[in-house]
Amino acid sequence: MIPITPRSGAVLAALAATLTLTGAELPGGPPSTGTPAGLGDRLYPDLGNPGYDVASYDIAFDYHGQDRPLDAVTRIEARALAPLTGFHLDFANGTVQSVQVNGRPATYTREREELVVTPAEPVPAGGTLRITVTHTSDPRAADSGWVRTADGLAMANQADAAHRVFPCNDHPSDKAAFTFHVTAPGDLTVVANGVPDAVPTAVPAVAAPAGKAAPAGKAARVPALTWTYRPANPMATELAQVSIGRSAVLRRSGPHGLPLRDVVGAADRDRLEARLAMTPGQVRWMEGQVGRYPFETYGILSVDTTTGFELETQTLSLFERRVLLAPEHLAAPLMVHELAHQWFGDSVTPATWSDVWLNEGHATWYEWLYSAEKYGVNLDEQVRAAYAVDTQVRKADGPPAAPLPPDQGKLGIFRSNVYGGGALALYALRQEIGAPAFQRLERAWVAGHRDGIVSTADFTALASQVAGRDLGGFLQAWLYGAVTPPMPGHRDWVAGPARTRASVAVKPA
Repeated sequence: MIPITPRSGAVLAALAATLTLTGAELPGGPPSTGTPAGLGDRLYPDLGNPGYDVASYDIAFDYHGQDRPLDAVTRIEARALAPLTGFHLDFANGTVQSVQVNGRPATYTREREELVVTPAEPVPAGGTLRITVTHTSDPRAADSGWVRTADGLAMANQADAAHRVFPCNDHPSDKAAFTFHVTAPGDLTVVANGVPDAVPTAVPAVAAPAGKAAPAGKAARVPALTWTYRPANPMATELAQVSIGRSAVLRRSGPHGLPLRDVVGAADRDRLEARLAMTPGQVRWMEGQVGRYPFETYGILSVDTTTGFELETQTLSLFERRVLLAPEHLAAPLMVHELAHQWFGDSVTPATWSDVWLNEGHATWYEWLYSAEKYGVNLDEQVRAAYAVDTQVRKADGPPAAPLPPDQGKLGIFRSNVYGGGALALYALRQEIGAPAFQRLERAWVAGHRDGIVSTADFTALASQVAGRDLGGFLQAWLYGAVTPPMPGHRDWVAGPARTRASVAVKPA
């Protein structure tokens, strides 16, 4: 296990410098045992790589239909944190045609969900890695990061599925710049994180995928457009989004002229308008809580399929159509939950997956608060309901900041402990230090760590600073204790007895 609290690779660099600098022994080099070289995250130990720090991804997809692999080229620019004779990329579910490193062909092997690369020349510490992988990306694979819809695809990479879409350093601690180029038939709409870098560019044709003959009587090539998106802020791999389909893009303005754009099925333009028209007011409400929205745009992507979750992909939150069509008092708080994640989780990103309560606890807290202020759902009653089952949840799933290892599938670590348990800890902190100090803390947290990587220890330190006293013991009990502590200001509240059955949340984010 390799404990990490990285910021722009600094901690990883220090770690790599302490290791024996040979390709076989360095975590970034080909391991002599054939075991993947992961970061050692306690929940997803095989993902990530401490041998390098990614600066940017440039990903090109050629789309041939939602039931066929996409042809893709992923270009990665990274900095070696120690001398590298080889390194790993997280990658599964695709076929690799070639790998180049610094302009020269590299050798590679596949080991479980890793692409193990040996460049033609060793890369010195501090040296640049310019990696080009030509590959496919298969939306048909189980637990793929792609969600197939009736007319196209969307991405849902959280928590550990980005590497099932493109080669990457698939851990939230290594945020990077992204550029997407997506070529698709001209009658489809492509939307990705951020805003378009330019108008779609006409290309002569899209070739039929390798091994796929054109249907009888039809030409092998079809007219196409290439769309390019370049988000303005760094992003974790799990937050990438590309949507391809017969979509309408609805545009409006938010606070301060913020461009808002929603992506819906073309037939849903009118049906979803009233719900989506709520977003400007919700952004304004969140800004009143924690400060200015951190990105260049926002919107909702509606998919007409069943996923079992909604997802805060950066600047474009993924929603099941059925959730948006639910009664307003149910749908609107979930919209705020995903919106809150743009600050908590997207802009301010957890250093390890054990810190995910910082994302989900905050989003749940603002969901509760919005329900109380806008729909009259008593805040204390919402909190008390979660408090009543919290000891049971801790027994089943672990405390908020030390969750038990994940279950299989995309909802693996997204259980009640990081949602209700995380929000309970925040409510308890608000009770302990007072609402004004709590709001100062929240604003300082998102402002001071914008585009950054954070840990639970960072939050505890800032809370203590804002409160003017050490809150380490108080938050330790709420975030790591096996038993739910007494609630400040509500000593009559009772946490129910522990049970052994897991309490699994339906993941709203």
